[in-house]
Amino acid sequence: MLIIPCPWCGERDESEFSYGGPARPLPSLDADAAAWRRALYSCDNPMGWREELWFHGFGCRQWVVVRRHTVSQKIVDGRPPENPS
Repeated sequence: MLIIPCPWCGERDESEFSYGGPARPLPSLDADAAAWRRALYSCDNPMGWREELWFHGFGCRQWVVVRRHTVSQKIVDGRPPENPS
């Protein structure tokens, strides 16, 4: 079981969240379908620390960026996503 630190609700069980994939930049809205397919469905699966998106669906209904170690499953940070400029 993972305990995810929500910046709005505090520490919560992972069952309240839905995994949204790695936190990464997405292509522009006018990018072709191949660019979107690569961005959404092709990603690295590194061993080590990774920033991920989690949606707190059974809580505040906000997206959270979580820093998680992919081997030990340790989570050290939960913060709001940055707004693109």
